[in-house]
Amino acid sequence: MFNFKKDTDTDRSALNKSSRSSSDIAKRVSVSIGGKTMIGSTVVIDGNITSAEDLIIEGKVSGTITATGHEVTVGQAGQLNANISAKTVRIEGRVEGDISGGEKVIISKTRNVLGNIDAPRVTLEDGAKFKGSIEMDPDEQPAIKAVPNSKSDLFPGAASAEKSNAS
Repeated sequence: MFNFKKDTDTDRSALNKSSRSSSDIAKRVSVSIGGKTMIGSTVVIDGNITSAEDLIIEGKVSGTITATGHEVTVGQAGQLNANISAKTVRIEGRVEGDISGGEKVIISKTRNVLGNIDAPRVTLEDGAKFKGSIEMDPDEQPAIKAVPNSKSDLFPGAASAEKSNAS
C-alpha cells in the first residue's frame, strides 16, 4: 500500500532549490547508455568535463574534456573548441584543440581537426582534414599526457644540422 502526501508550497520550494544543483543540471544535459554518456546535439557546454565512463559528444563544447581510461567520441554533429585527453579519442566531427590519447586517436574521413595530437597510434582516414602536429611513440608506455598548447617542432635537430652544413 502506498501513502501519497499532498505537496505543500514549502515542500515544492525546497525540492526546486535542491534540484538546481550543478550535478543535477549535468544529469539533464546528458544521457547514460550502458556505461556511455551522450551529450546531445542541442547541448552547449562551456567549461571542463571530467568523465569516468565513455563519452559521446554530438553537441558544442568549449573547454577541456578528460576521460582517463575511457573513450571520447566526437560525433558527426559535434563541434568542439576544446582540448581532449582520453584513452581513445575518435573524431567524426569538428575539433579545434589539442588531443592526447593514451592508446590511440582516430580521425574519420567525415570531419576535421585543427590542433596537435599526442598518442602512440594515430589513424587518419582517407579524406580526413588535419592541421597541426602529431607526436607518436608506439614503444612508449600508454599514458595520457598533457598536450602543450604551443606548436611543437617536429624535427628539433634539423635546424642545427642545417646551420652546421652551411658553415
